[in-house]
Amino acid sequence: MDRARGLSEDWLSVWIGLLIFVLSLGLLAGADLLGWVVATSVWNDASKALGTASKAYAGLGGIGALVCTYVALLVVMSAGAAALKVSVGRFALGFTAVFWLAYLCWVIGSWANFAVNTPADMQKFGITWSLKLTNEGGFIVALLGGLFVGNFMPGFAGWMKEAVRPELYVKTAIVLLGGFLGVTAAEKLSLATSLMFLGLAAIICAYLIFWSVVYYVARVWFKFSREWAAPLASGISICGVSAAIATGAAIRARPVVAIMVSSLVVIFAVVELLFLPFLAQAYLAHEPLVAGAWMALSVKTDGAAVASGAITESLILAQNASEGVNYAKGWILGTAATVKVFIDIFIGVWAFVLAYIWTTKIEKREGDRARAGEIWERFPKFVIGYVVTFLLILAIALSASPAVMAKVKGAMGEANTFRGIFFILTFFTIGVMTNFRKLWEEGIGKLAAVYLVCLFGFIIWVGLVISWVFYGGVKPPLAG
Repeated sequence: MDRARGLSEDWLSVWIGLLIFVLSLGLLAGADLLGWVVATSVWNDASKALGTASKAYAGLGGIGALVCTYVALLVVMSAGAAALKVSVGRFALGFTAVFWLAYLCWVIGSWANFAVNTPADMQKFGITWSLKLTNEGGFIVALLGGLFVGNFMPGFAGWMKEAVRPELYVKTAIVLLGGFLGVTAAEKLSLATSLMFLGLAAIICAYLIFWSVVYYVARVWFKFSREWAAPLASGISICGVSAAIATGAAIRARPVVAIMVSSLVVIFAVVELLFLPFLAQAYLAHEPLVAGAWMALSVKTDGAAVASGAITESLILAQNASEGVNYAKGWILGTAATVKVFIDIFIGVWAFVLAYIWTTKIEKREGDRARAGEIWERFPKFVIGYVVTFLLILAIALSASPAVMAKVKGAMGEANTFRGIFFILTFFTIGVMTNFRKLWEEGIGKLAAVYLVCLFGFIIWVGLVISWVFYGGVKPPLAG
């Protein structure tokens, strides 16, 4: 369908992410092309909340940087909308609302009483209490704001629907995340390599265990047909929306199957997003990488999984900092993203396997063949962008002098600022597209029962065990 309509969101996320990434590399040649992007800091005085990513553009001021960032993203994303063959005018209006509301949520979440996480900083800001969320608590505010719009302002949510594209935003963010993690990996190469192999092993276990159990529960306990059971198993156990859609296409399920399962995935991802990071903080604060892997194995959809990794990181780093242990940023989120990327990579392989089984064993028809090309068709293309940015920065960083390494860090810091913006757009739009009442009216109750039993009765806890087996005792490096 994407080919008929235009460029797919998957490919668009790659090109947008690579565009920002390449522009950020201008620093290596002495050209600061992205230093004007707005950066949000923890604040107690709202006039000091906004600034620029680079001091070279400090003259813009915070509001000027915010306006420049909005205009730049509006132009780029509207061009993307044209490539997707959607209404550019409606997208531009919707994106304007999404951007400003989402960024307002981030600013609110950066308020000192929400974000400050150490006694020293509390004293610095002159406050006596804090939720200790760091400024990434804005992600939670954005999610709640989106849920309010989606469920209590359906007309407004429908008006901005062309720009409500959480998968596009998060996939772009993940492409940019590759470069940031490349710098991190270069500084601690042996540990980063270990995490990749652990992530691969963990998701193979998850595929082999999760899918078969969910399929059995759907078929035997709840008496669903194969058409419903297979997409349910993929959506609940593997990677949410992408896996449900790929599986539905692979087995020739009716479109309504993938739509209903995908709706469930979003609902439960939101529910998990609201409590799993806090559960991880309460019980896994001293096993931070276990917590990161657990988010990737338990929370479905790319947006919610990586977002939960970001919240978990902010919570656990804040708690450890209050106890005098300062872990380097990026490792918990990096673990979650790495495991999630491996899961995404295997969606195409799994869809091909299911297509082969369905066309040769279950629903064999005259002339049917499972094509090897289906692996490429189902392969999540944004992973290519993630791998390219990661490997390129890793290669540059490993051979860089200290002076060049400083420029590499600065470049990826500016690109990472954009990643934060795309994350906040992801959180807000995940909330907007989650209309609980409408989905319930469509008869989603029995499907939800399968999801509830499997997710909270099995997957979350087995995911925790798998995470502990592979990541238990592995610690991120200390800051500095």
